[in-house]
Parts: sequence; C-alpha cells; structure tokens
Amino acid sequence: MFQKIRVGSRRSSRFYAWAEVDWLLMASCIALTLFAGIMIRSVELNQGLTDWWQHWVTGGVGLILALIFSRCRYERLIKWRWVIYGVTNLSLIAVQIIGTTALGAQRWINIAGFHVQPSEFAKVGIIITLAALLQELKTPNLGDMVRILGIAAVPWGLVFIEPNLGTSLVFGAITVGMMYWGNIHPGWLILLVSPVITAIVFNVSLPVGIVWAILMGFVGWWSLPLRWLTGPLALLANLGAGQLSHILWNVLQDYQKMRLIGFLNPEQDPLGSGYHLIQSRIAIGAGQLYGRGLYQGTQTQLNFIPEQHTDFIFSAVGEELGFIGCIAVLALFWFVCLRLVIIAQTAKDSFGSLITIGVLCMLLFQVFVNIGMNIGIAPVTGIPLPFLSYGRSSLLSNWIAIGIVQSVANHRQRIKF
Repeated sequence: MFQKIRVGSRRSSRFYAWAEVDWLLMASCIALTLFAGIMIRSVELNQGLTDWWQHWVTGGVGLILALIFSRCRYERLIKWRWVIYGVTNLSLIAVQIIGTTALGAQRWINIAGFHVQPSEFAKVGIIITLAALLQELKTPNLGDMVRILGIAAVPWGLVFIEPNLGTSLVFGAITVGMMYWGNIHPGWLILLVSPVITAIVFNVSLPVGIVWAILMGFVGWWSLPLRWLTGPLALLANLGAGQLSHILWNVLQDYQKMRLIGFLNPEQDPLGSGYHLIQSRIAIGAGQLYGRGLYQGTQTQLNFIPEQHTDFIFSAVGEELGFIGCIAVLALFWFVCLRLVIIAQTAKDSFGSLITIGVLCMLLFQVFVNIGMNIGIAPVTGIPLPFLSYGRSSLLSNWIAIGIVQSVANHRQRIKF
C-alpha cells in the first residue's frame, strides 16, 4: 500500500539533490536579507557608505553555502563533533591572543583585511556539539546534564571574557533550549536558571525574592533525588544567590552594568547609556501606523541613533515603515520559526531535530532581545537582529545554520502512499 523512500533518490530533474529543501524557509531568509539591504541603505543614505550592498554580497555567499550544506549529509557531523568543538574553542582563544579591540571589547580577528567574529560561528559549533551529545542520551540523568553544562561552559566562558555579554546570553538560551528538547527534566532546567532570576528579584523586591527562593525549594523537592536533602539545598542555593548578587554585579564591566539597568529609566542618563533607547523609542513612535516613508525618517536620516545599521535597525523599520512594517517583519520571523519547528518535528532522527531546535533557539532569542531593546523593554546587550542587522560574521553564521537545517529537511524519510 505504501513504501518508504529516501529523499535524494535518483530523479529525472537536475535539481533532485534539493528535492526536499524547505523552500518556504529559504525564501523567508532571502526576503529578510534583501529587505535588510534596503533598510541599511536608508540608514546610511547621507553618509556615502556601501554597507548595504556588502550585506547583499555576504548574503549571496551565505545562500550559496546554505545550498551546498543542504546537499551534504548532516549525520556526518556527528563524528566531527569534537573537531568542531576544538576548532570553536581554539578560535575563541585566538581572539584573546591576536584579536583586535573595538568599542571596549576584543571580539574580532583580522583575516586578509576582513574582521571575523569567531563568537558568531561558535554558536553553530556549540549547536552541533550539543546535538551530537544529546542524541546519545535515552534517559538523561543529573550526571548527563552536568556533563553537557561543563562542555557548553568552555566556549561560553571564552565569549563572556571578551567581554561579550550578549552572545554569552545566546549561548545560554541555546543550551537550555536544546537540553529541554533532549528530554532533560524541566525541573532541573528551572533550577539551573533560578539563581539568575533570584539575583535579579532580590534586588527589586526582597519579599518577592524570598517567596521565589521558597518556590525553588519545592521544585528541588519535586524533581531531584533525595528530595528531603536536595529540596532544602535548592532553597539555600537561591537564598545564597540573592546575597551574592552584589558580588556578581561587580564582575560586570561598567558599560555592561549601564546597559542592563539603563532601559529601566533611560531618562536618568539621556546623553549616555539612555541615549540609544530614547532615540530608538522616538523613532519607532514617530512612524505611527504607516511610517514616514522610505528614506524620509528624521531620526534615521539625521543620524540621531548610533549603530542604527547594526543593533538598532528595527528602529529604522518602525520610523520609515510604521507599525505595518514592524508587524510584517515580525510575521516573517514568526514564519521562519514555524518552518523550523515543522522541520524539527519531522526530522528522521533526534540529531537532526536537536540541531534544528538549537538554530530555532538561537534565532528566536536574538529576535526577542534585539526588538525588546529597540522598543525599550529589554537592556541594550549588543545582540544583532538575525539577517537584518549589518554584520558579515553574523549573517554568514545564520546562513550556515540555515543550510545545516535544510540538510535535515532535505534528507528526511518520506512515506509515499
């Protein structure tokens, strides 16, 4: 009645090698990249810069790489996981030795005149490594989770000390999301992130912080073995995190502190840490429903917003294309995420599914944080908006990630009725 066929079997079409590629996902990413070039040109119209066409050229290279990766068997990456992990860490170590410094951080390596940011490619490297490890676990235990966290902690720490707080947060989102999809107990994941939440809540409201710590004690009692011991330990750990929050705060650089708290009341420092947020909100608010029109935004064309072609490109969309343009961009990102979920659910093995979920977590977290800081509800962390923000390393890494996901889609097993 029906038979299984393997995607990539011989067909008459010359394009049989891409027969099962998710072209809707590919078209969405292409649309975002093309739209980005238009907005970057608008931002830089009066400056005589050429970043907009460089973005398109980089996107074109990324598209070619994605098509190449989509033809390759993604399963082969499993045996290369430690090589990928080693190269990832070595590249991050190289940044500390021969990297160039800009904007108070040492994040780039100069290769043949191009500034390469290894931390962007490290996101893809850690996704592959974690997917290869998690797919081996049938019934993960606490020891497995600790091992996964230890492996992820090395590149995370190297990125954090650059310092690059934004990308280190992306690493955290990728790790937690992939562990959840890999059947790590959700209670353990809640306990994993609870000290960070406790440290924040304790500095906002002490009574709420105590209630949260007690709740985490119950989570520990419910999810951990030796519950009468581990439950109280979870409570004490969160209470300790609240007390140690001041010490952790002093570890951050001054500019990182201002980025984290400036969004709460940017008017306190309107010419310093709050300047970006204030100008971005003015730009988005000025766009109203339909926007001022392409190349017509006052905040955008008069260069009131620094780094608008990178971290704050969404504010240009809001001012020049209005609420309608913002919703269109959000809808396109939603569609990209939807296609990734579908691919993850229909992948032929857990390795492919985990890779796709890792890419989903990477893109989704960046979208939420970047747009959040543009509209003033999240701190400025330097996280780019995927495919839209100018940045060659970021754009290439995104396209490489999409290419690997397309390989997962392209090599699924289908049932023919």
